[in-house]
Amino acid sequence: MPPTVAACQLSIADLDPAANLATVESRLDSLPDAVDVAVFPECALTGFVPDDRVEDAALRIDGDRIARLREIAAARRTALLVGFVETDGDDLYNTTAYLAPDGTTTTYRKRHLWGREAEVLTAGDDLVTVETPVGTAGVLTCYDLNFVGDSADLADRDVDALFVVGAWPAAYSENWRLLLRARALDGVRWVVGAGRTGRRSVPGDSDADTSTDGDTTTDAVAYAGRSAVIRPDGGIHAALDRREDDLVAELDPDTLAAHREFVGSVSE
Repeated sequence: MPPTVAACQLSIADLDPAANLATVESRLDSLPDAVDVAVFPECALTGFVPDDRVEDAALRIDGDRIARLREIAAARRTALLVGFVETDGDDLYNTTAYLAPDGTTTTYRKRHLWGREAEVLTAGDDLVTVETPVGTAGVLTCYDLNFVGDSADLADRDVDALFVVGAWPAAYSENWRLLLRARALDGVRWVVGAGRTGRRSVPGDSDADTSTDGDTTTDAVAYAGRSAVIRPDGGIHAALDRREDDLVAELDPDTLAAHREFVGSVSE
């Protein structure tokens, strides 16, 4: 059977890793047994606010919560792609971990920080690929989608899929969907994008709008959701709106081969 992926679209409790881990576990319990790779949104375990409070929510890659997810990956025989704010020495990173059922862990640290992320986080250095049931896959985080040079580099590495974790603002949701499709077409590859939905609602959020009396509101950012699986020709294979849901889809290797054969024949 072709490999099956799930893009798990959910709302996130910012600065509450315990609640988020429980949500991730619950969503995994609800997935079909046939899912080979489950992809969760950006910072799914910790959420994010652009100030010092995020340090208290940050996780170590060798900590108990990541260890718990490794146990689940092994028990389910499902690879997990889960984002979180990582603490390592004096630095904080926007990290995504690929947790394979055999216990192997591969991490990608977001290279292109957006807006006020750069005030509290350190950018990663390296593009990352990982061997998955879908084939060789590249990992990108949200704003990374905008950088065509990274996409070209991953095309040179002949990746079969891109796994993209996102927390894209709802106001720019069309850009998220457009960029997912463009990055699929760039390298003639599958793209799986898992987006955060809901709102960031943290009292005192420094990114919040302000009411007429000058008080900070608790509804700072609305997120796009719109998780999608994109075909190697840039077409939409399956997609969600903004509801909390799991997008489950098969990625047929014959489809990938056919598109690559077609592109090759046209370019000759």
